[in-house]
Amino acid sequence: MLKTSRAPAVVGQALGSLRENRPFRLLWFSNLFFFGGVWTQTLVLGWLAYETTRSDLLVAVFAAARLAPLLLGPFAGAVADRHNRVRLLVIACSWALVTGSGVAALTSLDKAPYWVLLVGGLAVGLAQSPSQPARASLVLDLVGRRNLSNANALNSMALNMTQVIGPAIGGLMISGLGAAAALWISTVWYAISLAMLLPLRGLGHVTHEHAESAVRMVVGGLRAIVRNRLARSVLLVTLAANIFLWPIYQAFMPVFAHESLGLDAAGLGWLLTCGGVGGLLGSVVIAALGDFRWKGAMFLVGTACWGTLWSLFALSTNPATSFLLMGGIGVMSAAFGVLQTTLLLMTTDPHLHGRALGVQELAIGIMPLASLVLGALANHYGVALTTFASALLLVASTLTLTVRTPQLLRYGV
Repeated sequence: MLKTSRAPAVVGQALGSLRENRPFRLLWFSNLFFFGGVWTQTLVLGWLAYETTRSDLLVAVFAAARLAPLLLGPFAGAVADRHNRVRLLVIACSWALVTGSGVAALTSLDKAPYWVLLVGGLAVGLAQSPSQPARASLVLDLVGRRNLSNANALNSMALNMTQVIGPAIGGLMISGLGAAAALWISTVWYAISLAMLLPLRGLGHVTHEHAESAVRMVVGGLRAIVRNRLARSVLLVTLAANIFLWPIYQAFMPVFAHESLGLDAAGLGWLLTCGGVGGLLGSVVIAALGDFRWKGAMFLVGTACWGTLWSLFALSTNPATSFLLMGGIGVMSAAFGVLQTTLLLMTTDPHLHGRALGVQELAIGIMPLASLVLGALANHYGVALTTFASALLLVASTLTLTVRTPQLLRYGV
């Protein structure tokens, strides 16, 4: 009887912030529909870009335009510190709704040449990336420090779900309904996301009210963050992960599926699903732990294990082993993904939260450049060897930072 009652108790603890905090619940569902729209439209627009041009280079240019707004991270963070965060999210969601409707309308009329798709990808990026500092810092405003790990894990669950389900739904809608209908449906999701945000108006702290220029705010914020050893170490791990491993996942999985494992497109889909399910499971575990004390240790050890599993995946030529490893990679990626934001918010002053998250966004923005470098190396040395070396470099970077900043290993208050 005790065993039967434990499972609901664990689930209840994992969903604590959703059950007990109505504003956070509204934000969570808003995020679910917003990111569902983002990932679905990214897939549909990328597919249309390839169908229109049949050019790998122009599809890569589309991807670069889609990711380019990540480079606005520090300025977006300054804006998040200076203005009401709910209002910023309402503006971002409204922008996605209007631009998504425009691209969907032109696609319906067969008047969407490549440049329209390029602008559409940039518009999706402008709706998502610059709003991330406001979106992440708003979580702390709504739930407080004690429930921050749980709430961030629940947000990570939403993101994992949309990354797994969004592209799959987009592909099914393209096949069954056509690209234009897929764009219209995902645009409706932005409208639902906006409706969830409207009751939150009036919430969302403004932490930097005096009239200082955005440039001075960014420079001052960068100086303060660089002087903060804990926050600096968290950001360096984020930078290392986006140089060494995330580009592998974004760019090389079809190559692994075809060359190393002999899988077709369906097999690639199942491989990516294993990673998504693992990430979802890892997020649930972190959410169930609540306000646990060893956040820094889990972040560093989880990131090192994540890199180790990637190095093993790079050497695997057995599909069953690779599926299992990809599930483990997904679980460990949650330790990195959830706790990087949690620790960054906990180790910086409230008036710096937006800018700290903006710098995090900039660190993620290194990914397109890293993809080009890793792609060149893979072309010369092979994707398996490149991934193996890259994964070990992440492990070495994480262990070096652990030795140099032992305070982060012990951090968890």
